[in-house]
Amino acid sequence: MLETIVTGGQVVTPQGVLEADIAISDGRIAALAHPGVLSTEGAQVVDASGLIVLPGGIEPHTHIGIPVPEQWAGRPEVFTQPPEAATRAAAFGGVTTLLDFAGTLPVTPDDPVSPDPIMRQLESRQQAFAGHSYIDFAYHYILAGAVSPKTIGEIGEAIQAGQASFKIFTTFGGRVPYGHLQAIFDEVSKNQGIMAVHAEDDDMVTYMEEKLKREGRDQGHNLHLVHSNISEDVSFRKVIRMAEHAEVAIYFVHVTAKEGVAAIGEARERGQPVYGEALHNYLEFTCDDYKKPNGTKIHTYPAIKYESDRDALQLGLMDGRVSTTATDEYTTYKDVKFWGQTIETVCGG
Repeated sequence: MLETIVTGGQVVTPQGVLEADIAISDGRIAALAHPGVLSTEGAQVVDASGLIVLPGGIEPHTHIGIPVPEQWAGRPEVFTQPPEAATRAAAFGGVTTLLDFAGTLPVTPDDPVSPDPIMRQLESRQQAFAGHSYIDFAYHYILAGAVSPKTIGEIGEAIQAGQASFKIFTTFGGRVPYGHLQAIFDEVSKNQGIMAVHAEDDDMVTYMEEKLKREGRDQGHNLHLVHSNISEDVSFRKVIRMAEHAEVAIYFVHVTAKEGVAAIGEARERGQPVYGEALHNYLEFTCDDYKKPNGTKIHTYPAIKYESDRDALQLGLMDGRVSTTATDEYTTYKDVKFWGQTIETVCGG
């Protein structure tokens, strides 16, 4: 028996928008039919006349219920939005599944990385969400720093248990050295997983941070000079080449530059499984917006760039070089968001 029938709406499908009725049974779409064809006997009927009907959205990039670094918050003991609030907001926005993170998310080299096994950390993160989420959830698992052979050896077990995605950074405190990264790529490839990558050239980022501080130009509105176009270009292409050698799939989080879009497009033309993610701030704003009053409120890392980069992201999303949109959800307090005013203290999210 059909439990629910949604009638009268404009239904969005991969093939286009059409007038159709949707039948739901056991929480799943059971049928898509011409208007009036489905029997409504015993079913709850939802009249969607005049409305657009979409499948539940997938939010692929969130940071929920984690500590905000004191260098960004200006005070200790600040956390991002907890699972209950974040997932309730997601549900109201039409999102029915999100991907958060398990493992350690270090920001500075001094931040510790947990020595616990991958499966134990996954279980701990599961407990944080279980019974506290209004929607479905899963994780990218963060591998940080000089990852030990023991931890790399645990990747296969985790993938077989359903943890398919692993996240690494090529900059910030948790950056993975490239030798370790190649070993991780090989192991993830062997077990048919996927890598989520925050790719920037760490040498360039560090150099520009120090240069701008020396020159007295370390204001937050210059973040795009630190997290630059050339940094994205170099790092994306290096990661893509390493991934090609390992035959591993790559998901680049928060693509920001036209160079990143181009690198992904070239890899996809060669048949590589390389995917890109665009954040709404990068699709909407440019680095000129940083200079407005409280302009860094729109910032999330790496950095919003130029008009040509925004245009490239929009075009890439339309032509398939960019595969997804995301928020990089990092919701915190207004005073925290406005506190940091320099290239090192502006809060992401």
